[in-house]
Amino acid sequence: MPELPEVETVRNGLKPVLQGHRLTRVQTRRGDLRIPFPPGFVQHLTGRKVTHLRRRAKYILADLDNGETLIIHLGMSGRMTIYKGDKALPLDGIEGESVAAGGGHGPHDHVIFETDAPARIVFTDHRRFGLMTLAETDKLETHKLFKGIGPEPLDAGFSAASLSATLKGKKTSIKAALLDQRVVAGIGNIYACEALWRAGISPKRQAATIPGERAKKIVPAIKHVLKDAIAAGGSTLRDYRKSDGNLGYFQHRFAVYDREDEPCRKKGCKGTVKRIVQAGRSTFYCPACQK
Repeated sequence: MPELPEVETVRNGLKPVLQGHRLTRVQTRRGDLRIPFPPGFVQHLTGRKVTHLRRRAKYILADLDNGETLIIHLGMSGRMTIYKGDKALPLDGIEGESVAAGGGHGPHDHVIFETDAPARIVFTDHRRFGLMTLAETDKLETHKLFKGIGPEPLDAGFSAASLSATLKGKKTSIKAALLDQRVVAGIGNIYACEALWRAGISPKRQAATIPGERAKKIVPAIKHVLKDAIAAGGSTLRDYRKSDGNLGYFQHRFAVYDREDEPCRKKGCKGTVKRIVQAGRSTFYCPACQK
């Protein structure tokens, strides 16, 4: 599933053709994705201007000029591809080619937005784990999708002090805690592994032992790895692509993730990357330098 850097990369790619632009035409090619589209979905969107395009956790939020917000979640395999006129940027598979060739769409192109940029944005999701719905903008924080979600890791409010307060008394592992969206928003398996390696902290360590000095190591490690991944366009492992159809390349810079039995990349460390399973998820770390 795309994590914060991948979602932020898609948002950045969509911003020039969505923010400040009007949705001139909207088409849904089925009645649902992971959940049904809300009643009047197309009618609510058509003709509306996107006043602000932002991200919350792993969701893209398009604030509209009617006081509503379009909520988008990419799911496991969803992607949004931009086409300008009849030309894709660049072509991305059979679906993209058919769109560019004259208006046809592939079987997994489920939602099409046209804007006055002008541009066409196609949401493709062959697994249909993605989600699109509408909510009142001023009530988003209490919406069921966002209620209880933790702080944004790149915001100033996410600090060693705030993380220490959240982790106090938690008996779960620090790796599991970082995956808990109530602790911090948007971090998934990849970046939890990478951040803990940068901080030199074992993923097996109990979360309750982190407050204080260890939190002062973890917070900057999280911020730095997320910023580095965003700059690299995210990580492409399976289905993820940027909105221009290109792949992200942060996967080429992984220090531990998916590097089982390979040498640790920390200078001076002679350890080997190990893989363990925590709560059903693969965790990669170096037992020599992560304590």
